[in-house]
Amino acid sequence: MLLVFDIGNTNITVGIFETGASKDPQKAKKVWRISSLRNQTADEYAIMLMDMFHYSGINAADIKFAAASSVAPSLNSAFKELAAKYLNIDLFFVNHINCGGLKFSVKDYREVGADRIANAVAALEAFGPETVVIDFGTATTFDCIDKKGRYAGGAIALGPATAAQALSAKTAQLPHVETIKATKAIGISTVECIQAGLFFGYIGLIKEILARTKKEMNVKKVIATGGLASMIAVEIKEIEEICPDLTLDGVRIVWERQRKRGHRG
Repeated sequence: MLLVFDIGNTNITVGIFETGASKDPQKAKKVWRISSLRNQTADEYAIMLMDMFHYSGINAADIKFAAASSVAPSLNSAFKELAAKYLNIDLFFVNHINCGGLKFSVKDYREVGADRIANAVAALEAFGPETVVIDFGTATTFDCIDKKGRYAGGAIALGPATAAQALSAKTAQLPHVETIKATKAIGISTVECIQAGLFFGYIGLIKEILARTKKEMNVKKVIATGGLASMIAVEIKEIEEICPDLTLDGVRIVWERQRKRGHRG
């Protein structure tokens, strides 16, 4: 089996995929989400991982490979150590070189994050060219695949939870609030006012960037992924499909392609 990590700034998504030829490798066998903790050691992450394996009936000895996308470099060494120490395997990292053959048309492809590469690879395989991926995470990213199947760039904006944290941190009297689906634009308390501004303002942000994207390139498909996708995407008719495990799928696809090319990670 293949163990996949999507290491983010707020959460880490963990997935297990079958790798045998007789199995369907397209769907994760199991998916978990844990918090990204900067001071957590490899041993502490391993305890959580082994507990998840135990309660899901996964035998750690069956994990033969591991791959990751990461936008939190400070955590990379802990997960490399975890893979080596507890699973006796090397951890493969997606990057602009190990990208599964993805082509780029951006100014500097070395700047493209591993999660955005994974999203583009998975979306291109599933939906083809002229696709836009919106990833709702700590940051909200728009990843565009052009008519030639190249990664063509996109946009990066604050995620609503990050905006809520910034609002609380930079103001003296506004509290930190939970990001929820607001029901009305006119709040009758400070908390409701903030939640309305975040939710409906965020929907407007998504729609405006999508509208301008469609003026700059032909778009056949718009898909969403990430932790807040299910809450936000249903409010935006332009989003046609929600793919919660898209990044994990992309890491798997990149790993499979690089392995066929002789990469031993």
